[in-house]
Amino acid sequence: MRFSQVCLHSFGYELPPRVVSSAAIEERLAPLYQRLKLPAGRLELMSGISERRFWDAGTRPSDGAVRAGAKAIAASGFDPAEIDCLFFTGVSRDLMEPATAAFVHRQLGLPEKCLIYDISNACLGFLNGMLTLGAMLELGQVRCGLIVSGETAENLVESTISTMLADQSLTRKSIKSAFASLTIGSGAVALAMGDRRRRDSGHYLTGGSFRANTSFNDLCQGGQENLAGTLMATDSEELLKRGVETAHDTWADFLQETGWTAESINRFFCHQVGSAHAKLLFETLGLDPASNYQTLAGLGNVGSVSAPITMALGLEEGALRSGERAALLGIGSGINCLMLGVEW
Repeated sequence: MRFSQVCLHSFGYELPPRVVSSAAIEERLAPLYQRLKLPAGRLELMSGISERRFWDAGTRPSDGAVRAGAKAIAASGFDPAEIDCLFFTGVSRDLMEPATAAFVHRQLGLPEKCLIYDISNACLGFLNGMLTLGAMLELGQVRCGLIVSGETAENLVESTISTMLADQSLTRKSIKSAFASLTIGSGAVALAMGDRRRRDSGHYLTGGSFRANTSFNDLCQGGQENLAGTLMATDSEELLKRGVETAHDTWADFLQETGWTAESINRFFCHQVGSAHAKLLFETLGLDPASNYQTLAGLGNVGSVSAPITMALGLEEGALRSGERAALLGIGSGINCLMLGVEW
């Protein structure tokens, strides 16, 4: 897909107040570590994540999304009455019904003439929202819109810890499928986008490419409910291998679609799973890892929030300057891959 009339206006984000280290999680798992003779520091060593953030008890996905959304609207200069559509794109959601977008819409005081719905695609939901809104803006169907996401990892992490401590049948091999759940963090992000023909921000979404490799949709499956709560099972090694394979093919499509070269891209903002994932991805695509702006060590894997909040933080720190190019690279369970080009 290619765009010529789609502007990025402003990001907003909200970081949860509680900082939880990987060491603190391992302290809670001490009985299991002792039984299986696992070395302390394994979680951070395997993932590259030293800490992640959690919300206070009772915080819903829409709560963080509202805070981030309000910041994005304020920074954009748009009147809330101008917002023609709102997409909530998180893996987490307030309820099965209604759409979490309905709670965000109400709390932000957006107009009744506003198209709202949820977009769900594992960790790629936000990037899918950018692609969807971009197509609507390109066609002139809407003037401006807002994409939001709020991820709440607390239940998954607590359920995983409880289950790991209670399951006496776990071995050093079988425990691997649960470790990915301990890398998840919480957070919220939002992005206001608009029609360039109405108001030009100077920052453009130029296009993107995508692939679905659903032969491997069994490698990461979450939402399994038991007495402990929400659980997720991940074959991390195979998911890494197959995900990067899919990214390799998507990258070739991306360069052809945008007409860019790898050397012409100044900065990369990726969905962050772990340090091994980033290393293999950049090696496979032949990219300089120094061009990858990362927040992994301090935020963990924040689901659909991960890539956009990394870009938002990178912009704050001057990692992307006026006139430069950036690519958002996303790989999600499914397996799905989506890459977007931005001219800043």
